[in-house]
Amino acid sequence: MTTSFSSLPIVDLSVLSSSSPCASEIKRLSTQLYDVFATTGFAYLTNAPLSSSHEDVFQLASDFFRMTEASKMQLAKKTFVKGNNNTYRGYFPPQLGQKDNLKEGFEVGPSNTPVQTHSRSKQKFNLAESNVWPEEDAFPNGKARLEQLHTELQSLSSTLVSLLAISLGKQADFFSGYLSNSLSTLRLLHYPLQPSAVERGADEVKLCCTPHTDSGILTLLHQDTTGGLEVLNSSNEWIPAPYVPGSIVINIGDLLANVSGGRFVATMHRVRTNGGGSSSADGMGRFSVPFFFEPGEDCIVRSIDGGESVVYGEHVRRKMGTFVEFQDMPEESVNWGAATTIAVEA
Repeated sequence: MTTSFSSLPIVDLSVLSSSSPCASEIKRLSTQLYDVFATTGFAYLTNAPLSSSHEDVFQLASDFFRMTEASKMQLAKKTFVKGNNNTYRGYFPPQLGQKDNLKEGFEVGPSNTPVQTHSRSKQKFNLAESNVWPEEDAFPNGKARLEQLHTELQSLSSTLVSLLAISLGKQADFFSGYLSNSLSTLRLLHYPLQPSAVERGADEVKLCCTPHTDSGILTLLHQDTTGGLEVLNSSNEWIPAPYVPGSIVINIGDLLANVSGGRFVATMHRVRTNGGGSSSADGMGRFSVPFFFEPGEDCIVRSIDGGESVVYGEHVRRKMGTFVEFQDMPEESVNWGAATTIAVEA
C-alpha cells in the first residue's frame, strides 16, 4: 500500500556490476526492492550497470528532436500522417485541443521484431511492427546508439524482475516467460518550454503529462535536471521527484502490481510544465527517456495468488485508449511545427 512518503528512496545497484555477487548481497537488494514497491512504488536507482552516461542519453534525445520537422514527420505514426504505415512505433508531435499533449516523442522497440503468433490484421495498432528510423545523415549513428541502450535496459530490467521474483518467494526465473517476444519500448520525450502560470494569468497547475499509472511491468526513466515529475502519496499530496545525479527513476506498472497480488503498488504520477522554471542545458525545455519493460503480446499474465489471467496485448490495447498520442485527433489540434521552431531557436 502506498504510504505518505515525502521523498523517493534510493537503491544502490553496485552489486549488479560484480562478476560474482554473494548470495547475501543479492538477498539484501531483493528485500530492498520489495520494500520500495510495497510502500512507494517509485525509487531512484544509482550505479546501474549501463555503458551510456546520462549525458550520452540526453545527447541522443537532443540530436533527434533537433532534426527538421520534415525528417521527424517522415517517421510519424499513421494516426498523424495517414500515408505512413507505422502505427505503434515512430514519432508523435505535440497535440493541442480538448486533451492537450504538450510533448513530442519517438518510440522504438527491440531491434529484433517480435514474432506474431497469429494475425492482427484487424487491429488498429500493430504492437509487433518493426522500428522506423531517420536517415543516417539526419541522425548520425542514432539507430545503433538507441538499439544498444534498449538492449542494456532490457537486460537490467530482466535482472530486476528476477530479484523481485525472489522477494515474492518465487524462483529467480519466475518471469522468464515474460521475456519471449517482449514488446519493451524505449521513448525519447521532449517537453517544449511552456508559458509560466504568471504569464498565462492563471493560478492552476499546468500539466504536460496528466496523472496516470504505467501499463506494463517496470519503467526505467532517465530524466534531466529540469524537474517536473511528481508522484502521488497516500495523503493525496504530489511529491516532487527531482533529478538525482547519476540516477535512474524506477516505478512499477499495473501488471506487476496485479502479478504481486497487491503486494506492490503502481503509483500515480504526472509531469508539470516547466514554464517559468529552469530548463535543460540547451534551452529546449525538458527531456526524459523512459524505458517500458513489457512482456510479449500473447503473454498470459496472472497473479501469484491465482485468480483471473490477462493477455498482455489485450491489456495494453485497453490502456492505450486513455493515452492521447494513440487517439485520433482533429488535424487542427496537431501542433506540427511547435517543436521544430523551439529546436531551431535554441
